[in-house]
Amino acid sequence: MPNSKSDYTPPRVWTMDEENGGQFASINKPTAGAQFDRELPRGKHPLQLYSLATPNGVKVTVMLEELLAAGHSGAEYDAYPIKIQDGDQFGSGFVGLNPNSKIPALLDTSVQPEQRVFESGNILLYLAEKFGAFLPTDHAGRTETLSWLFWQMGSAPYLGGGFGHFFAYAPEYYEYPINRFTMEVKRQLDVLDKQLAEHEFIAGADYTIADMAIWPWYGNLVLGRGYPRAEEFLDAESYTHVMRWAKQIDQRPAVIEGKKINRTWGEPHEQKPERH
Repeated sequence: MPNSKSDYTPPRVWTMDEENGGQFASINKPTAGAQFDRELPRGKHPLQLYSLATPNGVKVTVMLEELLAAGHSGAEYDAYPIKIQDGDQFGSGFVGLNPNSKIPALLDTSVQPEQRVFESGNILLYLAEKFGAFLPTDHAGRTETLSWLFWQMGSAPYLGGGFGHFFAYAPEYYEYPINRFTMEVKRQLDVLDKQLAEHEFIAGADYTIADMAIWPWYGNLVLGRGYPRAEEFLDAESYTHVMRWAKQIDQRPAVIEGKKINRTWGEPHEQKPERH
C-alpha cells in the first residue's frame, strides 16, 4: 500500500456502507437483477425508448431526431422516462431490456423477434446500420468513426464517474481524486482539441454517430452545462477547437429537440418527459 496520511484502512472484506456513498448512494447496489415487478409502457411506434436526458440518454434521442430530420420515417419512436434517482431502472420490465440496469434501453418492435438493444454506443451503431445513416460506408471512414465512438465509451467514465463524481457529487471534497481525474479530463479535452483542429467533425468531414456520442459529454461540459463551475475549473475556453465544434453541434435543430426528450428537470420549455 502507498504511504498515506488517511485514517482509512481498507477492510479485509468490503461491505457496503450506504452512509458514505454520496448523492447516489440510495440507488447504487453491489448486486444486479430486478428489485421489483413493473412492466414497461409501450406506444405505437416501431422503436420504444426507455431513458433519461443524461449525456448517455441524449446521445440516442439526438440520433433518433437526426434520423427523422433526414427523412427516415421508420425511426419514429415512443420515449418514456426512467427516473434513475427513483430506482425505475430496477423494475423487472427494464431489467428485461438491460440486465445492467442503466439507461438508455431500446426495443425495436419492427423486427421479429423483437430486438432489445442496450449500451448507448451500441444503440447508436444499431440505428446507424439499420437506417444506413451517420456512419460512413467506406472501410476507412467507418473504422475512424467507430474508433472515436469507442474512445468515448472508454473515456467518459473518467469524466462522469471520476471527475464529475468527486467534483460535484461526493459527500466532501477529496484533493487526490479531484487532481487525478481533472488531469485525465484535461488530457481528453486536449485529444479532442487536436483532432478538431484538423477536422470539422470528430471523425473527419462528416457529422457522424461519433459526434452524437461525444457531444453530450464533452460539448455540454465546455458549454457550461456539465457540473457546476466545471467549465471554469477546467479552463474550457482554452480548448478553442472543441468550443467551436460544441457550439456548431448545439445549433442543430435535431440536437435542440433531442436534448428535451426524457428531460424531467429545468425550465418547462426545456422538458419533454415523454415523446409519442
